[in-house]
Amino acid sequence: MKKKITIIGSGFSSLAAACYLAKSGHEVTVFEKNETIGGRARQLIKDGFTFDIGPTWYWMPDVFERFFADFNKKPSDYYQLDKLNPAYSVYYGKDDFITIEDTLEKICVAFENEEPGSAKILKKFIHKAQDNYNVAIKDLVYNPGVSPFELVTPETIKKVGQFFSTIKKDVRKEFKNPRLAKILEFPVLFLGAKPSDTPSFYSFMNYADFGLGTFHPKKGMYQVVLAMQELAVSLGVNIITNAAISKILVENNQATGVVVNSETHKSDVVLSGADYHHTETLLPAASKQYSERYWSNKTFAPSSLLFYVGFNTKIKNVNHHTLFFDVDFDAHAATIYDKAAWPENPLFYASFPSITDSHAAPEGKEAGIFLIPLAPGLNDTPELRERYFTKIMDRFEELTSQSVRQNVLFKESFCVNDFVQDYNSYKGNAYGMANTLLQTAFLRPKLKSSKVNNLYFTGQLTVPGPGVPPSLISGKLVSELIDKYHTV
Repeated sequence: MKKKITIIGSGFSSLAAACYLAKSGHEVTVFEKNETIGGRARQLIKDGFTFDIGPTWYWMPDVFERFFADFNKKPSDYYQLDKLNPAYSVYYGKDDFITIEDTLEKICVAFENEEPGSAKILKKFIHKAQDNYNVAIKDLVYNPGVSPFELVTPETIKKVGQFFSTIKKDVRKEFKNPRLAKILEFPVLFLGAKPSDTPSFYSFMNYADFGLGTFHPKKGMYQVVLAMQELAVSLGVNIITNAAISKILVENNQATGVVVNSETHKSDVVLSGADYHHTETLLPAASKQYSERYWSNKTFAPSSLLFYVGFNTKIKNVNHHTLFFDVDFDAHAATIYDKAAWPENPLFYASFPSITDSHAAPEGKEAGIFLIPLAPGLNDTPELRERYFTKIMDRFEELTSQSVRQNVLFKESFCVNDFVQDYNSYKGNAYGMANTLLQTAFLRPKLKSSKVNNLYFTGQLTVPGPGVPPSLISGKLVSELIDKYHTV
């Protein structure tokens, strides 16, 4: 029997789940509180400039291919994908940077130039990372996190020690050059935790980086959202925007629908891709699985202070993706994970999509996105935002040997308060819950409610974790659970 399914939110995980559930024959309606779909992956369009508000890195192309293949489609049916070369560059000081190109062989040359003998070590390290990737991405992460035995396979038994060591230990053991070590520790930041708290097994992110490479969808990451929307609509999904959910209806411990814009919408199944903590506030108190204490004791991925800047000139000495590691990483990380505070000297990341993509800015101009990772829950004021824009612009100009502030046409900012307001994000986190050892797989919040029948969750606070590819996988996993219990 066909089920009527309500999905809260229209981020990657929600759209993925909607596609799978519609394909299975269910009647699916997606409600999005904002004016446009995409969740955190929305766009800012201003004065001829186009910015991705959220994710700007397209990694793990095989996960996207696997998603579209499930519907006999390919990413190229919807958008053009370009492999970036260089993938990114990393600044350590004034005019002092390392460039990461588009193949492992080229990256080995860069490592060897920095530290003789490191290329051989890097090849061995990435080979091990590739083995982990094959185990993790092709098998392990496609489990729903309902049992610890999902982690027990002949392959993972061989790797058990990697769950009790850390990325930082492994990297620093092999690479004595701190500059190279920072590059190898960087990818796990996408998982939301410090390298010193991330299990060694997650080195598969290094293979995603050096082995598979960094891509850019022409016209930006939002093209992936539009592709998923087109696919969903073709499958019969109804998507409604400006539709805020104020309550999840529960009768006899069973979800029966939602209240949206003060109107009742009945359904057989409710699936939330919205913030997990926020979703539980929409339930009666007795129906919540997790207490406030539970959430406050979890390690959350960072929030961010973001600036979207329109420049009236082209920016020099940068690449599409550029990292600024000229300050103490550990000191900045301590302000995120150990004692929440605004960092005195923040690391930051800058993206200039218009270097690659003419759609991002008018001719002769540049679109710049600047990101500072922050602890969630920080006090967020216009004065603090302005102070930190000045901080990073001072350093940016010094490190890249150019003056750009007089070329700023406009800047828009996005920070903790905006993550809360726009996404109901717990403490304004940007990336969800970190993938630490005690927050991996079955130890994460569950896809299926243990208190309310017919209520499910998807997205970065549940299985498998933060990031765009894991969100696609999360949508697939929850749809399979729903199909298991609610077959057509």
